[in-house]
Amino acid sequence: METIRTPADEAEARAVQDELRGRVVLGEAGPPPGTGLVTGVDVAYDDERDIVAAAAVVLDAATLAVVDEATAVGRVAFPYVPGLLAFREIPTVLAALGALTAGPGLIVCDGYGRAHPRRFGLASHLGVVTGHPVIGVAKNPFTFSYAPPGARRGDSSPLLADDGEEVGRALRTREGVKPVFVSVGHRVDLATACAHTLRLAPDYRLPETTRRADALCREALREAVAREAGGGTADAGNWVRGN
Repeated sequence: METIRTPADEAEARAVQDELRGRVVLGEAGPPPGTGLVTGVDVAYDDERDIVAAAAVVLDAATLAVVDEATAVGRVAFPYVPGLLAFREIPTVLAALGALTAGPGLIVCDGYGRAHPRRFGLASHLGVVTGHPVIGVAKNPFTFSYAPPGARRGDSSPLLADDGEEVGRALRTREGVKPVFVSVGHRVDLATACAHTLRLAPDYRLPETTRRADALCREALREAVAREAGGGTADAGNWVRGN
Protein backbone atom coordinates (compact mmCIF):
# COMPACT_ATOMS: atom_id res chain seq x y z
CA MET A 1 0.00 0.00 0.00
CA GLU A 2 1.46 3.33 -1.07
CA THR A 3 1.97 6.37 1.14
CA ILE A 4 -0.45 9.15 0.21
CA ARG A 5 0.49 12.82 0.27
CA THR A 6 -2.24 15.46 0.07
CA PRO A 7 -1.76 17.68 -3.01
CA ALA A 8 -1.10 21.35 -2.39
CA ASP A 9 -3.73 22.54 -4.89
CA GLU A 10 -6.04 21.51 -7.73
CA ALA A 11 -3.31 21.59 -10.35
CA GLU A 12 -1.14 19.19 -8.39
CA ALA A 13 -4.13 16.92 -7.72
CA ARG A 14 -4.89 16.67 -11.45
CA ALA A 15 -1.24 15.94 -12.16
CA VAL A 16 -1.36 13.11 -9.62
CA GLN A 17 -4.51 11.75 -11.28
CA ASP A 18 -2.81 11.85 -14.68
CA GLU A 19 0.21 9.94 -13.37
CA LEU A 20 -1.77 7.30 -11.48
CA ARG A 21 -4.35 6.78 -14.24
CA GLY A 22 -1.66 5.25 -16.41
CA ARG A 23 -1.21 2.51 -13.83
CA VAL A 24 -4.83 1.29 -13.84
CA VAL A 25 -5.05 -2.38 -14.89
CA LEU A 26 -8.05 -3.07 -17.12
CA GLY A 27 -7.04 -6.44 -18.60
CA GLU A 28 -7.88 -8.70 -15.65
CA ALA A 29 -11.23 -10.42 -15.12
CA GLY A 30 -10.96 -10.15 -11.35
CA PRO A 31 -11.93 -12.65 -8.64
CA PRO A 32 -14.96 -14.84 -9.37
CA PRO A 33 -18.18 -13.58 -7.73
CA GLY A 34 -19.12 -15.40 -4.54
CA THR A 35 -15.56 -16.44 -3.69
CA GLY A 36 -13.05 -15.19 -1.14
CA LEU A 37 -13.52 -11.94 0.72
CA VAL A 38 -15.09 -8.66 -0.35
CA THR A 39 -14.74 -5.36 1.48
CA GLY A 40 -17.04 -2.36 1.39
CA VAL A 41 -15.67 1.12 2.08
CA ASP A 42 -17.62 4.31 2.68
CA VAL A 43 -17.16 7.72 4.30
CA ALA A 44 -19.28 10.25 6.18
CA TYR A 45 -18.55 13.93 6.79
CA ASP A 46 -19.29 16.60 9.35
CA ASP A 47 -18.70 19.70 7.22
CA GLU A 48 -19.00 22.15 10.11
CA ARG A 49 -16.11 20.51 11.96
CA ASP A 50 -14.18 19.28 8.88
CA ILE A 51 -14.28 15.71 10.19
CA VAL A 52 -14.36 12.67 7.91
CA ALA A 53 -15.03 9.13 9.11
CA ALA A 54 -14.28 6.06 7.00
CA ALA A 55 -15.35 2.46 7.46
CA ALA A 56 -14.15 -0.80 5.94
CA VAL A 57 -16.34 -3.90 6.37
CA VAL A 58 -15.08 -7.31 5.21
CA LEU A 59 -17.69 -9.91 4.19
CA ASP A 60 -17.44 -13.54 3.23
CA ALA A 61 -18.37 -13.30 -0.44
CA ALA A 62 -20.32 -16.58 -0.37
CA THR A 63 -22.44 -15.98 2.75
CA LEU A 64 -22.22 -12.17 3.15
CA ALA A 65 -21.38 -12.71 6.83
CA VAL A 66 -19.19 -10.02 8.42
CA VAL A 67 -15.61 -11.25 8.86
CA ASP A 68 -13.92 -8.04 10.05
CA GLU A 69 -14.51 -4.31 10.25
CA ALA A 70 -12.58 -1.15 11.09
CA THR A 71 -13.07 2.62 11.15
CA ALA A 72 -10.82 5.65 11.01
CA VAL A 73 -11.54 9.32 11.70
CA GLY A 74 -9.57 12.35 10.55
CA ARG A 75 -9.68 15.91 9.31
CA VAL A 76 -10.74 16.74 5.77
CA ALA A 77 -7.41 17.58 4.16
CA PHE A 78 -8.51 18.74 0.69
CA PRO A 79 -11.31 21.10 -0.42
CA TYR A 80 -14.37 19.89 -2.28
CA VAL A 81 -13.65 20.06 -6.01
CA PRO A 82 -15.81 18.12 -8.50
CA GLY A 83 -13.75 15.29 -9.97
CA LEU A 84 -11.17 15.39 -7.15
CA LEU A 85 -13.26 13.87 -4.37
CA ALA A 86 -10.83 10.99 -3.86
CA PHE A 87 -8.25 13.33 -2.33
CA ARG A 88 -10.70 14.16 0.48
CA GLU A 89 -11.44 10.52 1.26
CA ILE A 90 -8.49 8.29 0.47
CA PRO A 91 -6.21 9.05 3.49
CA THR A 92 -8.93 8.06 5.97
CA VAL A 93 -10.15 5.12 3.87
CA LEU A 94 -6.58 3.78 3.76
CA ALA A 95 -6.33 4.14 7.54
CA ALA A 96 -9.49 2.05 7.97
CA LEU A 97 -8.25 -0.58 5.51
CA GLY A 98 -4.92 -0.68 7.32
CA ALA A 99 -6.66 -1.53 10.60
CA LEU A 100 -8.26 -4.68 9.20
CA THR A 101 -6.93 -8.06 10.26
CA ALA A 102 -8.62 -9.89 7.38
CA GLY A 103 -8.91 -9.29 3.67
CA PRO A 104 -9.65 -7.10 1.99
CA GLY A 105 -9.95 -9.13 -1.22
CA LEU A 106 -12.15 -7.28 -3.70
CA ILE A 107 -12.96 -3.73 -2.57
CA VAL A 108 -16.32 -2.11 -3.37
CA CYS A 109 -16.55 1.69 -3.27
CA ASP A 110 -19.67 3.80 -2.97
CA GLY A 111 -18.56 5.84 -5.98
CA TYR A 112 -16.96 5.67 -9.40
CA GLY A 113 -14.01 4.19 -11.23
CA ARG A 114 -13.88 4.69 -15.00
CA ALA A 115 -17.21 6.52 -14.78
CA HIS A 116 -15.42 9.78 -14.01
CA PRO A 117 -14.69 12.85 -16.19
CA ARG A 118 -10.97 12.04 -16.08
CA ARG A 119 -11.58 8.25 -16.05
CA PHE A 120 -10.04 8.02 -12.59
CA GLY A 121 -12.57 8.06 -9.78
CA LEU A 122 -12.18 6.86 -6.21
CA ALA A 123 -12.39 3.16 -7.14
CA SER A 124 -9.54 3.49 -9.64
CA HIS A 125 -7.45 5.66 -7.30
CA LEU A 126 -7.91 3.25 -4.41
CA GLY A 127 -7.08 0.27 -6.59
CA VAL A 128 -3.82 1.74 -7.85
CA VAL A 129 -2.54 2.78 -4.42
CA THR A 130 -3.54 -0.50 -2.70
CA GLY A 131 -2.95 -2.93 -5.57
CA HIS A 132 -6.27 -4.67 -4.84
CA PRO A 133 -9.11 -5.26 -7.31
CA VAL A 134 -11.70 -2.50 -6.83
CA ILE A 135 -15.10 -1.68 -8.33
CA GLY A 136 -17.35 1.35 -7.98
CA VAL A 137 -21.09 1.04 -7.35
CA ALA A 138 -22.74 4.47 -7.31
CA LYS A 139 -26.24 5.70 -6.57
CA ASN A 140 -26.44 8.08 -9.55
CA PRO A 141 -24.91 8.33 -13.05
CA PHE A 142 -22.75 11.41 -12.30
CA THR A 143 -22.38 13.30 -15.61
CA PHE A 144 -23.05 10.33 -17.91
CA SER A 145 -26.12 9.21 -19.86
CA TYR A 146 -27.91 5.87 -20.15
CA ALA A 147 -31.07 4.29 -21.48
CA PRO A 148 -33.21 2.79 -18.72
CA PRO A 149 -32.41 -0.92 -18.39
CA GLY A 150 -35.18 -3.51 -18.38
CA ALA A 151 -37.28 -3.76 -15.22
CA ARG A 152 -36.02 -7.22 -14.17
CA ARG A 153 -33.24 -7.86 -11.71
CA GLY A 154 -29.98 -8.24 -13.63
CA ASP A 155 -31.03 -6.10 -16.59
CA SER A 156 -28.45 -3.49 -17.55
CA SER A 157 -27.64 -0.79 -20.10
CA PRO A 158 -24.42 1.03 -21.02
CA LEU A 159 -23.40 4.15 -19.09
CA LEU A 160 -22.08 6.42 -21.82
CA ALA A 161 -19.78 9.42 -22.08
CA ASP A 162 -20.51 12.19 -24.59
CA ASP A 163 -18.19 10.55 -27.13
CA GLY A 164 -20.04 7.24 -26.86
CA GLU A 165 -17.45 5.47 -24.69
CA GLU A 166 -18.99 2.92 -22.32
CA VAL A 167 -17.65 3.90 -18.89
CA GLY A 168 -19.92 1.62 -16.84
CA ARG A 169 -23.38 0.11 -16.70
CA ALA A 170 -26.73 0.97 -15.20
CA LEU A 171 -27.63 -2.26 -13.40
CA ARG A 172 -31.03 -3.25 -12.02
CA THR A 173 -30.49 -5.00 -8.68
CA ARG A 174 -34.19 -5.14 -7.74
CA GLU A 175 -37.17 -5.52 -10.02
CA GLY A 176 -38.90 -2.20 -10.64
CA VAL A 177 -36.39 -0.24 -8.52
CA LYS A 178 -34.05 2.34 -10.05
CA PRO A 179 -30.64 0.97 -11.04
CA VAL A 180 -27.21 1.39 -9.52
CA PHE A 181 -24.24 2.47 -11.63
CA VAL A 182 -21.32 0.07 -11.82
CA SER A 183 -17.88 0.97 -13.12
CA VAL A 184 -14.47 -0.67 -13.19
CA GLY A 185 -11.86 0.59 -10.77
CA HIS A 186 -8.78 -1.62 -11.06
CA ARG A 187 -8.03 -5.27 -11.93
CA VAL A 188 -11.69 -6.23 -12.61
CA ASP A 189 -13.61 -6.22 -15.88
CA LEU A 190 -17.07 -4.69 -16.21
CA ALA A 191 -19.00 -7.95 -16.59
CA THR A 192 -17.40 -9.34 -13.43
CA ALA A 193 -18.05 -6.08 -11.57
CA CYS A 194 -21.75 -6.32 -12.42
CA ALA A 195 -21.87 -9.99 -11.40
CA HIS A 196 -20.29 -9.14 -8.04
CA THR A 197 -22.79 -6.34 -7.53
CA LEU A 198 -25.74 -8.68 -8.09
CA ARG A 199 -24.31 -11.29 -5.69
CA LEU A 200 -23.81 -8.57 -3.06
CA ALA A 201 -27.34 -7.19 -3.40
CA PRO A 202 -29.69 -10.14 -2.82
CA ASP A 203 -32.38 -8.15 -0.98
CA TYR A 204 -31.83 -4.41 -1.45
CA ARG A 205 -30.92 -1.96 -4.18
CA LEU A 206 -27.43 -1.34 -2.78
CA PRO A 207 -24.78 -4.01 -2.14
CA GLU A 208 -24.46 -5.30 1.42
CA THR A 209 -20.88 -4.04 1.39
CA THR A 210 -22.09 -0.47 0.91
CA ARG A 211 -25.03 -0.76 3.30
CA ARG A 212 -22.88 -2.04 6.15
CA ALA A 213 -19.96 0.33 5.56
CA ASP A 214 -22.40 3.27 5.37
CA ALA A 215 -23.94 2.39 8.74
CA LEU A 216 -20.55 1.89 10.36
CA CYS A 217 -18.97 5.13 9.12
CA ARG A 218 -22.02 7.11 10.26
CA GLU A 219 -21.70 5.57 13.70
CA ALA A 220 -17.98 6.43 13.77
CA LEU A 221 -18.77 10.01 12.75
CA ARG A 222 -21.33 10.39 15.55
CA GLU A 223 -18.77 9.13 18.05
CA ALA A 224 -16.09 11.46 16.67
CA VAL A 225 -18.36 14.50 16.90
CA ALA A 226 -19.31 13.59 20.47
CA ARG A 227 -15.64 13.03 21.30
CA GLU A 228 -14.66 16.44 19.96
CA ALA A 229 -17.57 18.12 21.72
CA GLY A 230 -16.25 16.58 24.93
CA GLY A 231 -12.80 18.05 24.39
CA GLY A 232 -11.14 15.24 22.46
CA THR A 233 -9.66 15.32 18.95
CA ALA A 234 -10.40 13.74 15.60
CA ASP A 235 -6.97 14.06 13.97
CA ALA A 236 -6.14 11.60 11.21
CA GLY A 237 -4.10 8.71 12.50
CA ASN A 238 -5.09 9.33 16.14
CA TRP A 239 -8.35 7.44 16.11
CA VAL A 240 -8.43 4.15 14.23
CA ARG A 241 -10.60 1.30 15.46
CA GLY A 242 -10.62 -2.32 14.40
CA ASN A 243 -11.89 -5.58 15.81
